Amino acid sequence: SPVELLVLSACRTALGDRQAELGFAGLTVKSGVRSALASLWNVSDIGTLALMTEFYQHLQKTLLRAEALRQAQIAMIRGEVGINMGELSGTRGELQLPPELSEFGDEIFSHPYYWSAFTLIGNPW
Repeated sequence: SPVELLVLSACRTALGDRQAELGFAGLTVKSGVRSALASLWNVSDIGTLALMTEFYQHLQKTLLRAEALRQAQIAMIRGEVGINMGELSGTRGELQLPPELSEFGDEIFSHPYYWSAFTLIGNPW
């Protein structure tokens, strides 16, 4: 059976060139992966952690992958996702960060830099 969802939470995994129009993510879909979540440009590690955590929370509530991504991005736009006192807070509560991530300090991830690079390629369901 095919891979239903491949999450590529690294930099520029949806950025294409002449050989692969939709980048690595596009190649995976062309190879049989149903959907790939990938980024179009360099992304923040901590912002990506925040978006992916929120995305997986929403994915548990909806069958539509595209809707889960949309809801995660909206939560970030609204300032509902951030770091406060060493905890990643989102729409579903708080998550204690490991000590090495506590150095980032308090942050709200509403700026497009943190959430707009990610796109879903392939089947939105």
